[in-house]
Amino acid sequence: MKPFQQLLVSSAALGLVAPMAVLASETDLNRYAPVTSDQITNISQFSDVQPTDWAYQALNNLVEQYGCVAGYPNGTFKGAKPLSRFEAAALLNSCLDRVTEATDELKRLAEEFEKELAVIRGRIDGIEKKIGKLEAAQFSTTTKLQGESTFVIGAVSFGGSQYGPSTANGAGATTPNNGTTNATRYSGNNNRNAGALTFNYDLRLNLNTSFTGKDLLYTRLRSGNFANSVFGGSTGSPYSLLTLDKAFGTCTSGATSNTNCNNLVQIDRLYYRFPVGKTFTALIGPRARNTEMLAITPSFYKADLLDVFTLNGAPATYNKATGSAFGLIWKQQVKKGQPYFAASTSYVALNGDNSNPGAGGLFTSGAQGNFLTQIGWAGPQFALTAAWRYGQCGQGLTRRGSQFANQNLPCSEGTGAAGVYPDWSGNSSSNNFALNAAWQPIKVGLIPSVSLGWGISSISSPTYGGFNGENIIPRGNTQPFPSYGNVRNITQLQSWQLGLQWNDLLAKGNAAGFSFGQPTYVSALSQNRLRKPYGFAGGGRSRAQTVYQGFYDSPNGPNDGNFAFEWWYKFQVSNNISITPAIFYLSRPNGQFTANGETNNAFGGLVQTQFRF
Repeated sequence: MKPFQQLLVSSAALGLVAPMAVLASETDLNRYAPVTSDQITNISQFSDVQPTDWAYQALNNLVEQYGCVAGYPNGTFKGAKPLSRFEAAALLNSCLDRVTEATDELKRLAEEFEKELAVIRGRIDGIEKKIGKLEAAQFSTTTKLQGESTFVIGAVSFGGSQYGPSTANGAGATTPNNGTTNATRYSGNNNRNAGALTFNYDLRLNLNTSFTGKDLLYTRLRSGNFANSVFGGSTGSPYSLLTLDKAFGTCTSGATSNTNCNNLVQIDRLYYRFPVGKTFTALIGPRARNTEMLAITPSFYKADLLDVFTLNGAPATYNKATGSAFGLIWKQQVKKGQPYFAASTSYVALNGDNSNPGAGGLFTSGAQGNFLTQIGWAGPQFALTAAWRYGQCGQGLTRRGSQFANQNLPCSEGTGAAGVYPDWSGNSSSNNFALNAAWQPIKVGLIPSVSLGWGISSISSPTYGGFNGENIIPRGNTQPFPSYGNVRNITQLQSWQLGLQWNDLLAKGNAAGFSFGQPTYVSALSQNRLRKPYGFAGGGRSRAQTVYQGFYDSPNGPNDGNFAFEWWYKFQVSNNISITPAIFYLSRPNGQFTANGETNNAFGGLVQTQFRF
């Protein structure tokens, strides 16, 4: 608008307002107010005002917020009737009176709480100064520190009728575990070596770094002293099934090396997670775990006590392989609270930091690689998932299982009994599958969440035999071959688990749980048979050798079944402290190594106290 036009408009506006102001000052405005009823409190009291009227909202605000509108005695407003300037001034004056009343009340309150407001202003000034100091001295503008410290006091008692060592049931004179005898795994010896009450700890310091607000550089420092504890799964424990989820204190290289590293701080995790588009998330890192790259958590059971019950009923599939890792997660975009489909795939090389291709590297035969893929459908109350893991040789058949199932997949070539020909060549591998279903109620209470998982594994090993399917063994050697307890004879594993959890039981924040199942056990053997001699060798072979060809059936098949149970109740003392007493029981943890007609078991209890900061 041009300056001249602005001047004309301003003059017109002043001409309209000025006379009104003069008249209002010289005249009693109440004289011009129409004969009205009392002030109304709800616009619905006007019979001739409808929500479709163009000024309905404005009139409604004046009625409800200021109470300065009145109607005619007959209950009408007559909104279409012309309004004189005096009547408009009277209405405006009435509304201003109400505003003045409100502002006077505010002034009175401000004077009444003047001291309190001054104190608050002082506190705000102090907080601003402290914030300034924190910003100047903070560790990092992109990193947050979180910590968790866990104390565990507990003990285990070993029992059963088996008081002495045994070989694999049905193995004749062979020794199980590829030559490692079972001599130390019976109740008397276990109680002497691992029956004391222990006090252990686990400390985790998490550094969560984000550069964009959507990504995460995760670094975890960890220390513990479980290396010699019955709960540590290393030299201090006869059974890996007794290992706790919080146990830490061994330095592990690959899958087989366990060195006492009590009280030493290690980098336990190091990876970078970032979004790829709207539906994908990628993860890469030199120290990551395959179960941290899942699309869907397959279970609502979250006790975090015995490690075997954190593996979703499939310890051979969800084996927590940790090493150099790559992962990709896809999640369907839906409205919050709606069911969604998701999928993930990951690769973890346990020896990914080793430059020797025969003993490590990425995507090599010596990498001890794990390929884990999961698909599923989930919502706030349920989760249905299926998973598959391919495992290379060099690592365990399973993370947790019976002593018979708790063996390693060999990589290097073996030799026959005579050392003339190998009894097998090439590498072993495993294909592991898991099915899981979980449900939880909308309202917590007496109805628990239910989590069910089942796993099955197929073990691929090269065929026994070093020469045209025959095994060359010295004459007179009656040793059954292949060994019943040899890992090369195992072809199938199975496991299952049922977990029940009651959240907010007896008090908000508290929880109770019970889980039981069968940890990984051997369910099939490639040769549940023993070899018999066939005659003397010919064709240039030494007569000092006998060819063992053909089989006769052994009466005993795999009898590796075992059971595990745990019960617990968590007291949530505060937002940062919880105390969880628990008891657990292992039935027949030796599995196939249990002597005929004998029993072995382990019963334990602990108190786990957790501090989060």
